[in-house]
Amino acid sequence: MSTTKPVLVGTFVLGGVALAVLAILLFSSIHLFTRTFLIVGVFNGSVAGLGVGSPVTFRGVTIGKVQRLQVQMDVSNKTGIIPVYMQLEPDKIVWVNGKLHISAKSFQEAVKGGLRAQLRSESLVTGQLSVDLDFYPGTPIVLTHLSDDEPEVPTLPSDMQNLKDEIRDLNLRELGEKARLMLASMQHLLDQTSGRIGPLADRLDNTLEAARGALVAVQTSAVRTLGDVDKLANEGRLQIATNGRDLDELLRTTQATAVQAQSLATSLNDLTAERSPLRDDLLAASRDLAASAGSLRTFTRDLERNPMGTVFRKSPP
Repeated sequence: MSTTKPVLVGTFVLGGVALAVLAILLFSSIHLFTRTFLIVGVFNGSVAGLGVGSPVTFRGVTIGKVQRLQVQMDVSNKTGIIPVYMQLEPDKIVWVNGKLHISAKSFQEAVKGGLRAQLRSESLVTGQLSVDLDFYPGTPIVLTHLSDDEPEVPTLPSDMQNLKDEIRDLNLRELGEKARLMLASMQHLLDQTSGRIGPLADRLDNTLEAARGALVAVQTSAVRTLGDVDKLANEGRLQIATNGRDLDELLRTTQATAVQAQSLATSLNDLTAERSPLRDDLLAASRDLAASAGSLRTFTRDLERNPMGTVFRKSPP
């Protein structure tokens, strides 16, 4: 019996130790058989909501966790920084360039390619934060060289921090003062115009009334003018109906006259033709008249010079 109790006690103790080790392996954050890679990121702003064990993700995929946080204050410059040490799990990262394991050199190449760390909100209700790694090409590489043992990843302000900075840069006090002055100017303008709206409305009513009267007068005049035009059109139709026969007779007479004029023109053309007999007779008569006129002129001159001799001159035998 004496030897059995120590064996039972030893067996119980070994069982308890085994259970404790198993519990540590299952429930603690220490992974004895998992390789890890430690990096550090330095944040200048608030990290409220971030703690030990917070996830480290790459575009939403968890690749590690936050191991520890520190606060380093510079009293002389009244500034402070917060180094966040992150424990990555290399087995969850595959390098496309063929490298099987993450190393300080490969991580530096990733930083040169634009790898940055940024705080992200896990829940708006609880305010929990996580650290998200992603590539932001073109952003500056700002390093503090805080540790020689852990590679440092540059950090970027969170979206909330950017929003706070933008709000701070807005200078809300100046904007509020400008808004107050603008409201005061609008109130002053309303006070000045309120006393003029009544007389202006009365003038507008008078103008509308005058325009309405002018419109009625124009409408009446237009109706009267249309009536006169209708009357004139009826009278024109009556005159056309009454004098239609006279107009027809006048048109027939005019047509007959035109035919006679055409016949006369044809006769005149025949008379003036080059080989017309009547034209030859007219030309011969014209020559005889010209000769008689010449003889008459000669006789008249002789009569003026010697009236007696011309009258009593004997004709040649």
